[in-house]
Amino acid sequence: MNWIIKSTKKVKFHTNLQEVLKPIWNDLTGYDWILTDLDYISDQKIPINFNHDYFILNQEEFQLLYQSNAQIIWGIISAIPRNAELNINLISNLSAEDERAWKSDHFMITESIIEIVAFDSGYTIIKFKNEKLSNTFRDYFQEEALGLQEFTKKHILNKR
Repeated sequence: MNWIIKSTKKVKFHTNLQEVLKPIWNDLTGYDWILTDLDYISDQKIPINFNHDYFILNQEEFQLLYQSNAQIIWGIISAIPRNAELNINLISNLSAEDERAWKSDHFMITESIIEIVAFDSGYTIIKFKNEKLSNTFRDYFQEEALGLQEFTKKHILNKR
């Protein structure tokens, strides 16, 4: 239930949330969203900026970001249950460059039901706790959604 998109015909660029979340968007209405360690490009007004280390967006705020054409270059984006108790100190210090982001079934934000890690405009890691959402995502992206564990064994661990 952990995937990586390295290259794809279904997304114009990494990490465009509208394209990445397209197959499961309708199933994500009851959640808040945490965004941390962000670098992005956008020519539209969106509910994030470079003045804060992290953001907690409700569904309506996140939908503005989702509908934009923003490119998330770096960052951790998590769907969490509404009113989840969070460790803000931990969240504000998370990094997409942390090697644990590449570990299967390891969620940087433990409350996440979905966690997306944007890594340098070249990789989008997406982890699921819900098997149905994971299967829907995989079915949509098909061979373009590579298993994270297999990918890291082949491409990351072999380079050490």
